[in-house]
Amino acid sequence: MRPDILNPLFAEITSLKGVGAAIAKPLERLGLARVVDAAFHLPTGFIDRVPRDELDEADVGRTIAITLTPRDYRSSTGRGPTRVNAYDAKGNHVGLLYFGGSSGYAKKLLPAGEAKRVSGRLDRYGQELQIVHPELGEPDEDFSGREAIYPLSEGLTSRRLAAFAAQAIARAPVLPEWIEPGLKAHRGWPDWRAALERIHADPADAKARERLAYDEVFANQLAMTLVRADTRKRRGRALAGDGRLRDMLDLPYTPTGAQARTIREIEGDLAQEAPMLRLLQGDVGSGKTLVAAMALLIAVEAGAQGAMLAPTEILARQHYETLRSLLTGLPVEIAVLTGRDKGRVREATLMALASGAIDILIGTHAIFQEAVGYRDLALVVVDEQHRFGVAERMMLQAKAIRPPHLLAMTATPIPRTLTLAQYGEMDVSRLDEMPPGRQPIETRVISEDRLDDVVNALGRHLADANEGQGGQAYWVCPLVEESEKSDLAAAEMRAETLRARFGERVGLVHGRMKPAEKDAVMAAFSAGTLGVLVATTVIEVGVDVPNATLIVIEHANRFGLAQLHQLRGRVGRGGGRSVCLLVRGSALSETSRARLALMRETNDGFRIAEEDLRLRGAGEMLGTRQSGEMAFRLATPEMMADLLECAHDDARLLVDRDGGLAAERGQAARVLLYLFERDAGVALLRSG
Repeated sequence: MRPDILNPLFAEITSLKGVGAAIAKPLERLGLARVVDAAFHLPTGFIDRVPRDELDEADVGRTIAITLTPRDYRSSTGRGPTRVNAYDAKGNHVGLLYFGGSSGYAKKLLPAGEAKRVSGRLDRYGQELQIVHPELGEPDEDFSGREAIYPLSEGLTSRRLAAFAAQAIARAPVLPEWIEPGLKAHRGWPDWRAALERIHADPADAKARERLAYDEVFANQLAMTLVRADTRKRRGRALAGDGRLRDMLDLPYTPTGAQARTIREIEGDLAQEAPMLRLLQGDVGSGKTLVAAMALLIAVEAGAQGAMLAPTEILARQHYETLRSLLTGLPVEIAVLTGRDKGRVREATLMALASGAIDILIGTHAIFQEAVGYRDLALVVVDEQHRFGVAERMMLQAKAIRPPHLLAMTATPIPRTLTLAQYGEMDVSRLDEMPPGRQPIETRVISEDRLDDVVNALGRHLADANEGQGGQAYWVCPLVEESEKSDLAAAEMRAETLRARFGERVGLVHGRMKPAEKDAVMAAFSAGTLGVLVATTVIEVGVDVPNATLIVIEHANRFGLAQLHQLRGRVGRGGGRSVCLLVRGSALSETSRARLALMRETNDGFRIAEEDLRLRGAGEMLGTRQSGEMAFRLATPEMMADLLECAHDDARLLVDRDGGLAAERGQAARVLLYLFERDAGVALLRSG
């Protein structure tokens, strides 16, 4: 259970004074549901308000605080602003502008003849001074001094968020210190509660911000260190394969050096009683499936079962077909289980799995549901690791008699500086070579003004396919906004326009389709019945159609680098030449230009990941927020690059030398884990 000392921070945010149902909604849009969320909603900058007794042209461009008296109002026609003519004590005039509101709204805020304290940026429009959407208070209210600026949602102001943060900090207890004393002194960091107070009072306080970022990074590293230590101390099962099944494989190619090296690393891990905990990073097309197959065969050679967990039904069934083809002729029984399997088929699979008749099971989350039992599960392979949190992995591991070995795979290249942050509990292998015969994907950037040319090029591509020269194509629709509904509307519209040109050879797939419908469309595309697949980003991961050699990505400038690279990886999966057309909008930021230029320049996913981090700065680390992983809200990537190794070393020091969680500093660290809700560490606290 969470320590009682933290309960005031984890109360609902509606327990704060001034937070009713109306205010709770915009707070929820900001992710602020509890008191602790308000405390951790840090300001991003500040405004220095200059107090003035009278208006002065010299203050244009500054944020001032001044007492003004409204005199009359002027409303514009249409959607123009309402202007309130106001005057200072000396009779100097300024216009106070409100956009989107009626004159009645302005009169209610600023009644004629009633003096108000007004604050805002003083600007000049033509010959007149003006302040747009000023903040208002009573004549004696002090608006002067430095004021923090917060990320906002409609209906909120920075002053209001500052007031909520102040209430939250007032409820924050004085917590025992979890940072190693020498490190804290060397860095010059304040205590935890003092850091919260200081950063909300002065957003430029670098030491306070750094201290809070370190706390979050340290909590993350400690949780993963505990997972690793717990895994290492558990006695699993050594899997020593005799090679008989692997020797039977008839591969049409020689594994790359990176594949051979990684297979040796995995074989060495599996031979130990301590359960393997390894992450396999491999760019699109680098051959992760073969490595996974070899690991699963080692488990079967040792008389045990293996399971492979995929994030989607499409990917699970694709893995099933790929492995079944790869292992043709081997005495290995493979089965697939997803949420779609019902009735007798499902029952037969469950019975065969429990009896040991099935050697390798592939599926979605369905493979670790309560009704699913294994005779002797000893190896778990998790594909697209970033889609699963630690909790899901632990549920699957609970299906084994003894802790199973775990191989996690991801095709999303991760910058080296961030691998430690997300996978610090794991050993890491990288497939940094591409199989021979794979040609680089030719990438071109085209303006949306030439969309007709793109459609014509698609027509030629499909015509060549009829003559046995070309292939199939993907058309990915633009990410209009963070909304699945808008994505779907864009995809449906594009599919209709392409069907008008190419007829029934155009298919559509999106995330809101029923699994059976989605599978049917994908099967038709894989079989070549469909020539063009219009899709949202549902095809980002795992779809494998070697004959698809063209991909068009509309409004490519709206995607992150990592996501663009994943989408591009849907083509180039055969031996022939493949092309990726990035259709850009007309208005491009410098960052968008740099992204698209890099995509045109390189196919190296690991380099792209490093550049993505550099270009995004404090943005999200992987380009899109991934489910299953705890987001960092206090530590920016720049801070993490500076603090990660230090936090990693301190976490290991605490666990290995300073008495672990039982010692005095360890007890404080327990509080830290609950404060930042690092579920892996909390789960281990509950079990151990």
